[in-house]
Amino acid sequence: MTGSLADDRLLVCEGLNYSYLNRFPALVDVSLEVRRGEKVALLGANGCGKSTLLKVLDGLVFPQDGRYLAFGEPVTENSLEDEQMSMGFRSRVGFVFQNSDAQVFSPTVREEVAFGPLQLAMTTEEAGQRVDDVLDMLGIADLAERAPFQLSGGQKKKVAIATVLVMNPEILLFDEPTATLDPRTQEWLTELLGHLNSAGKTIVLATHDIHVLDRIADRCLVFGEDHRIVTQGPPQDVLAQRDLLLQVNLIHQHTELPAIIARD
Repeated sequence: MTGSLADDRLLVCEGLNYSYLNRFPALVDVSLEVRRGEKVALLGANGCGKSTLLKVLDGLVFPQDGRYLAFGEPVTENSLEDEQMSMGFRSRVGFVFQNSDAQVFSPTVREEVAFGPLQLAMTTEEAGQRVDDVLDMLGIADLAERAPFQLSGGQKKKVAIATVLVMNPEILLFDEPTATLDPRTQEWLTELLGHLNSAGKTIVLATHDIHVLDRIADRCLVFGEDHRIVTQGPPQDVLAQRDLLLQVNLIHQHTELPAIIARD
């Protein structure tokens, strides 16, 4: 894929509209940019469009209106039919789904993590080395020969992340990464996101966890229940808008905001 190396806008969405079955709006006039090295959090109530936007960014669904560019090139159903374009895009953008069971299907963890590299025509030796490196990095080498369906929820999440990291993408998309995880695994994942960003990865994630926003994001986009982006800014600025957060159903009137950024 081509594009200006001087342009740090990796992802650009202009006026996106998407409706399921052409009847049920999910995104309404959504425009945004994601710049190299950012950590961007998508906030909003269930059903507001966060997951749909991630699917658009990953080229899994395509807007009925508007334009989406990745690395300076338009991403459309037609453009991804080009094998070279598709391979370039898929190798640079990775998506960790909320439900790990939707992402894990091979007989063993090792085979699961090796699947992606082998599709890029790597040799078995090259793919095997990548798999070993990623499993070691995530601390799950001992799970290599286990069947994914036998794993706990937290272990499955780590395997799902491994299947993405093994491809070494530039951009990582996460849908509700800490949902359903126990506190220890939530903390592990929060720290991992910071390490990945420090290593140069650009991260876009959908989350409801406002209490770790200052650690997992440097910019937030807030969706209203009308499927539009209603505000954006640094976590401390967004969370200072309590009335707006109530209006978009992200918090309720008794929610206590993080002490370091709460406002009277």
